[in-house]
Amino acid sequence: MSKGVNTIRLAGIVRESIVDGPGFRFAVFCQGCPHNCPECHNQATHDFNGGKDVAVERLLEEIEKNPLLAGVTFTGGEPFCQPEGFHSLAKGVKERGLDIVTFTGYTYEHLMKIAEKKESIALLLDDTDLLIDGPYIKAEKDLTLPFRGSRNQRLIDMNATRKEGKVVLAEQYD
Repeated sequence: MSKGVNTIRLAGIVRESIVDGPGFRFAVFCQGCPHNCPECHNQATHDFNGGKDVAVERLLEEIEKNPLLAGVTFTGGEPFCQPEGFHSLAKGVKERGLDIVTFTGYTYEHLMKIAEKKESIALLLDDTDLLIDGPYIKAEKDLTLPFRGSRNQRLIDMNATRKEGKVVLAEQYD
């Protein structure tokens, strides 16, 4: 369910986070998720009709208020259900010299298949510096892992992945 390029359907934001990626981060929690992972810690973000529409420019204004940020995290919900709005936000984030972490319940391989037919998915993947992929799986739960809840989820260094032409894990966080 895409909202468009100028707005994102949000569940909320966290202005200062140290758990949603490396460094001091601004976390954007989108509203709407098709995965419905059992015991997801963000179940309130699943309903596509919940949350509220927020202008991308308004989010960029909030991000600009904190000069200590290392980057911005797109999480949810499922950011790849709103790729146009998140790509628009990512362009502004990158213009400010910040990195982007994107959480997704999809695997990278699945997103790449979709990206062949949907340019906005490819653009959001291109915007991402660190991709945390895969659904939360209760049987794989491990609270000692950085930035993720289950062992099946990968931390993919997207810059190295694009350069190498194959998945490169961000091993510095393991």
